[in-house]
Amino acid sequence: MDQPLITNDAIVFGLLMALLGIVFYTSSSGSSFWKKFYGIVPTVLVCYFLPSVFNSAGIISGEVSRLYFVASRYLLPASLVLLTISVDLREVVKLGSKALAMFFAGTMGIVLGGPLALIILMFVAPSIVAGEPPNEVWRGMTTIAGSWIGGGANQAAMKEVFQVGGELFSKMVTVDILIGNSWLAVLLIGVGRAAKIDKFLKADSSAIEELKDKVEAYQASIMKIPSLSDIVLILAVGFGVTGLSHLLADQIAPYLAENYPGLEKYSLTSSFFWLVVIATTVGVGLSFTKLRHLEGAGASKIGGLFIYVLVATIGMQMDLMAIFENPGLFLLGILWISLHVIFLFVVAKLIKAPYFFVAVGSQANVGGAASAPIVAAAFHPALAPVGVLLAVLGYAVGTYGAWLCGILMQAVASP
Repeated sequence: MDQPLITNDAIVFGLLMALLGIVFYTSSSGSSFWKKFYGIVPTVLVCYFLPSVFNSAGIISGEVSRLYFVASRYLLPASLVLLTISVDLREVVKLGSKALAMFFAGTMGIVLGGPLALIILMFVAPSIVAGEPPNEVWRGMTTIAGSWIGGGANQAAMKEVFQVGGELFSKMVTVDILIGNSWLAVLLIGVGRAAKIDKFLKADSSAIEELKDKVEAYQASIMKIPSLSDIVLILAVGFGVTGLSHLLADQIAPYLAENYPGLEKYSLTSSFFWLVVIATTVGVGLSFTKLRHLEGAGASKIGGLFIYVLVATIGMQMDLMAIFENPGLFLLGILWISLHVIFLFVVAKLIKAPYFFVAVGSQANVGGAASAPIVAAAFHPALAPVGVLLAVLGYAVGTYGAWLCGILMQAVASP
């Protein structure tokens, strides 16, 4: 392996933060050029892409740097806590059964679509995955499941839990980004045709107006200018639970490995698995306490920052040439997302859910908190928080759903 130009992680971290700063500065710019650019290219895609350019050019190296390890062990669980602590399940329920139904329809479309796509290609076109042993392809697909159900945090979690190699992970990240963001573009195109789609689905969209009013009132009631005490408390909760999760995971995983070694095939002997599961579970539990109000001071924004740092460190490991090495993997991704879409529209037709719930429910899974608000805001700016709320629910169930999907794909790929 060639030595990169920059090996000092302090310099690499500074470079990554500078890149994130440039991306967010330009994305919030009033310039018509940048508005058009980010209207086509999602922010998260640029945050993946720029570090990968530096990696591909040999300036930095994801393999040499320890930043990904730090981000995945410290920032990832903290982000899961801060994102899930803002899940007000009572407010989610108030969104209506159809919103939740479409969200979980999207989740099940991914959980079941992964193994179904693998089965179809193994029988119909086995040459598609000829470049990768089937027992390795399913591992890589778990990282896509993590991303498409939850987000970058869950994707990184699956990478560690199912021990996905760096080369395969790089290919899967590329599939995830290109397929996922292509679907985002399709959803946004559909917004302009929402009335026709609602007519096809025989859906009544009047509930969306009620939803808009509720969201505006809810946002106004919790927003505040955060004080230093608020920020310290947010970090104390995030990293305090992260420490607790490490403590428990370091006890549970070795105990299970020693006494129940058969559980290894379900990843239950992985300390990282328990780290993210405990962090997520405690975060959801805290959402029923007064700590939930930390959202008003920006808990999810800080959690989102941690996610973007994680995204940048993952981007460092991305191989831009991966698409040319095994283009068949992209056909696998297209088939998978197609099964997700079919599942969504079948359920929407059955329950007569409006296109708004279809689009936001899908993107809350596939795109997460980074892009679900984009789709929701395309209907009305006041509805953007609905995308966030459902996407945060995705973070809460992403670890569990992706793990289940991985176990199902493992069963399919096993001889």
